[in-house]
Amino acid sequence: MNSYFVWYRVNQADNDTETAIRSMMSRLSCRSGVAGRLLKKRDESRLWMEIYDDIADTTRFEHLLQQAVDEYDIEMFIDGNRCTECFLADTAINSVCG
Repeated sequence: MNSYFVWYRVNQADNDTETAIRSMMSRLSCRSGVAGRLLKKRDESRLWMEIYDDIADTTRFEHLLQQAVDEYDIEMFIDGNRCTECFLADTAINSVCG
């Protein structure tokens, strides 16, 4: 399965920004079935990251993510770019030595 990490700096770390981001994430969850998490960097309050795990259909998810971002005009809350990375989970089986 794939995990998506989307990080960016917000213009202001305020309630309006958080409401917009969480609303967008909620809409995405309804459409994709994937509930994301929102994290904020401990010592840098304007650096935020969305995490979405267990994505099977990456093409569909990326389309739905972009659609939700556009619908909620998320770019107006962002200082710079939203950076997106997709990581593939290691499916190797760990052996137990005894």
